[in-house]
Amino acid sequence: MNKAELIVEIQNKLGKDATKACAERSLNAVLEAFKSGVAKDGLVQLVGFGTFSVSERKARKGINPQTGKSIQIAASKTVKFKPSTQFKSIC
Repeated sequence: MNKAELIVEIQNKLGKDATKACAERSLNAVLEAFKSGVAKDGLVQLVGFGTFSVSERKARKGINPQTGKSIQIAASKTVKFKPSTQFKSIC
């Protein structure tokens, strides 16, 4: 499912009076709330769905696939998602 398909699904769940634009605004608001929550607190937890958290990656060595030469990859942060057991059970 891509974002456009998700918007249509949200529109269907909201009912016949909901517009596609309303569904898109709703989805964008939720996504922005996730972004600001993870940026501010480092964690967004939705009971029954899962947890989004910030994870730190250490600096490491890698290989440039074009040249085959060894390169140093800098330390960075990434967002991880851990699904809840309820969410895992439906998959």
